[in-house]
Amino acid sequence: MKLNTNSNAYIIIYSAVLVVIVAFLLAFVYQALKPMQDANVALDVKKQILYSLNIRDLDGAEAEAKYAEVVKEEAEKDGQKYYLCEIDGEDILVVALKGMGLWGGISGYISIHGDETPTVYGAYFNHESETAGLGAEIKDSQAWQEKFIGKKVFVDGTQDVALSIVKKVEDPTTQVDVVTGATLTSNGVNDMIKAGLKDAGKNAVELFVKMMCTAPADTTAVEPKAEEE
Repeated sequence: MKLNTNSNAYIIIYSAVLVVIVAFLLAFVYQALKPMQDANVALDVKKQILYSLNIRDLDGAEAEAKYAEVVKEEAEKDGQKYYLCEIDGEDILVVALKGMGLWGGISGYISIHGDETPTVYGAYFNHESETAGLGAEIKDSQAWQEKFIGKKVFVDGTQDVALSIVKKVEDPTTQVDVVTGATLTSNGVNDMIKAGLKDAGKNAVELFVKMMCTAPADTTAVEPKAEEE
């Protein structure tokens, strides 16, 4: 019996078989590449943390080695991630941040150092879909990210967040000006910083105080889990 290749039944069956084969091949390729994709995502996170520590321009192997060298502890509580780092003998706390920009999600890392007056050691921000040349500058402009360095993080003697992004800088010790032409995205970064550090609140501040201040260096100074009790 000769198949009628012009019949509707033949076309439907042929299309269905072709779709199944293509779907199988795509699933196979996805599963085969997933470990590599996961590794690339993990490496990108490590690079972003290093960027917030003012360590840039490292390739994959160099970034992996540097991350292992400077990041001593990782902790998470209430969805907030912290990284205890050490550079040139100085303890630095990196706090992970997440928020919303103008068109989509934004994220970042703020690194903090100091003793009685915590200040920003470095900062890095990322985005999913902000406008190129405008909101995307939160990621692309290293010069803008460097404006955060040295800014006070908290209001003196409190856990209130002082660090902010504003249109007109009136207090250069705590404020950074918005990205030109991207006020709404800048506001998103500001809200992310405020919410992230506020949500971290007591956890981040107490961990920071234990690590950085004048208390003797001992095992309790670097044990984030103690904060959960």
